[in-house]
Amino acid sequence: MFTLTALGGTFDIIHVGHIELIQKAVSISEKIIIGLTSDTFISKNGKKINNNFEQRFENLEKAIHENFPNCSFEIAKLDDDFGPAVIEGGVDALVVSEETSKKGGVLNALRKDRNLAPVEIITVPMKMASDGNRISSTRIRNSEIDRSGKVLVD
Repeated sequence: MFTLTALGGTFDIIHVGHIELIQKAVSISEKIIIGLTSDTFISKNGKKINNNFEQRFENLEKAIHENFPNCSFEIAKLDDDFGPAVIEGGVDALVVSEETSKKGGVLNALRKDRNLAPVEIITVPMKMASDGNRISSTRIRNSEIDRSGKVLVD
């Protein structure tokens, strides 16, 4: 069991893949910290989103309360890939998806440069939609699938 586990993302349209990622963090840790990307960081990376930071924060908080009512959590604004809590703070594990798993190595290299112990990297498999392709906010935004991964168009 970890004391503080981190995970991060845009969480534009919350779907079952996000819930699974959070579920993993909750199941292995006393407290979780979720890095929520800032609007500035998103636009720097050229991503398209539906919801601004405040709306995404509110939606994420609501999803956590509904799905994990006894979870001890904090949501922190991310203006870069990790945020100070993960690079310098007391985080002892990072939960990533297969898609973002390379960030674990980058984080541990940054921590090593600062003479900090590496964090445990926990990789959660990508959640697949009913068509066998991965679930993503982009696919939901494009009305290809719903939040549970059910295909809406053939």
